[in-house]
Order: sequence, then C-alpha cells, then structure tokens
Amino acid sequence: MAPLIGFIVLVIDLYIWVVIASAILSWLVAFNVVNMNNRFVLSIADMLYRLTEPALRPIRSILPNLGGIDISPVILILLLLFIRDVVLLGWLAPAVIPST
Repeated sequence: MAPLIGFIVLVIDLYIWVVIASAILSWLVAFNVVNMNNRFVLSIADMLYRLTEPALRPIRSILPNLGGIDISPVILILLLLFIRDVVLLGWLAPAVIPST
C-alpha cells in the first residue's frame, strides 16, 4: 500500500506542475509574449488546457467574479497540497506504514 501512496503523491506533484505551466502560458499569451499562430505553442496550450480545465471548471463556477483575475489555479494547487500533505501523507501513510 505504501508504494501506491507514493505513486499518488508523485502524480499530484506532477499535476501541480502542469497547473503552474498552464497558468504561466496563459499569462504569456495574454501579454503577447508567445505567438498562438505557432503550431507548437498551440499544441502545448491545447494539451495544458485539456489537462487542467476539467479540474478548474468546477472551481471557477463556485468562485465569484473578480474581474480579470482568475485565482482558480491557486485554489486548485492549495486543494492538491491539502490532499497530498494532510490526507495522504498525514493520515493514510502513518496508518499503512508501521512504525519501528
């Protein structure tokens, strides 16, 4: 059971980095730093959108309208950190891994 918890923690860590990359790319597109007409940039942006949007959409529907500011990636990262640190490592891991 301990390797499964370690694998889930690794997947959560990777997904946090994907959310961060998606937020940074959206800023770069908004400030015209990257060209969305480039096929490579468009494919990366589409991949990041498809990976993060299913998790961000429910958070965006709950949050109030803050104008042009989107804090849903921050909320998602905080939720993922809570699940990783409190639920998996703080609650499940000590119950599964016997102390010596």
